[in-house]
Amino acid sequence: MAALTGGRNGSMKFAFSTLGVPGRPLTEVARLAADSGYQGVELRAHPEEPVHPGIGTTERAEAVREFERAGVEILTVAGYARIAAAGDDKPVIKEMEDLSRLAKDLGAPFVRVFPGGGDQDPERADAIAARRLGAAVETAADLGVRILLETHDSHRTGADVTRVLGLVGHKHAGALWDVMHPWLGGERPAATHAALSPFLGYVQVKDVASREDLTPLPLGQGALPLGECLALTDPDGWVCWEYEKRWYPTAAELPGLLTAGREHLLSLIRTA
Repeated sequence: MAALTGGRNGSMKFAFSTLGVPGRPLTEVARLAADSGYQGVELRAHPEEPVHPGIGTTERAEAVREFERAGVEILTVAGYARIAAAGDDKPVIKEMEDLSRLAKDLGAPFVRVFPGGGDQDPERADAIAARRLGAAVETAADLGVRILLETHDSHRTGADVTRVLGLVGHKHAGALWDVMHPWLGGERPAATHAALSPFLGYVQVKDVASREDLTPLPLGQGALPLGECLALTDPDGWVCWEYEKRWYPTAAELPGLLTAGREHLLSLIRTA
């Protein structure tokens, strides 16, 4: 898709997460992105998927070739490290470092991690997360990769994530704004953006029917304030659609929704 021109559109780029097309071969994912007008993909880094930290150099190089052939960027290695979880630091730090090496080999600028603090005291969870992220981010910086802490679970709001990132104080430790979780936490988009803007890597959009029903819907058919969120975003940045088909098998198939979803995002951006 060509860069957008004129007005606020800037050169915003669009990606989708492979969470929406679980288990699909990389060739199919790359072709789907290119055919639907998306410039990038967020690769779910899990053993169920073709790309994860356990694959070797041959598989990594082939993944790079697949997306280069399609003219599609690998935006993020979406890992599952839970950096505030109770337990030993070493396995969590190693997991983040392994994800960072995978991202470097794939040419991805970002690694996604979760908080995962559970029911711990927030101050304790913040300290654990900051200590581990502060250790792992040194390796990430050497590799030219940025680790993004997603607004999620125990740290669902921008204010929550900012507490951790403020303790780390490193430019290679950033934030991923999943627009649903701050909304679930009762934080307005303007407040989320104000908290995250010094750290923000990119924005992850989705849509759901209500706070009680989180089944994924086509963009624009749910209750999330997507227009309000996109009005605050960098017009030269990335927006990624995370459609959680993996967790909701009865949801509609993503491939048939992608083009309309991109067009809806464009309409929101042009209206902002």
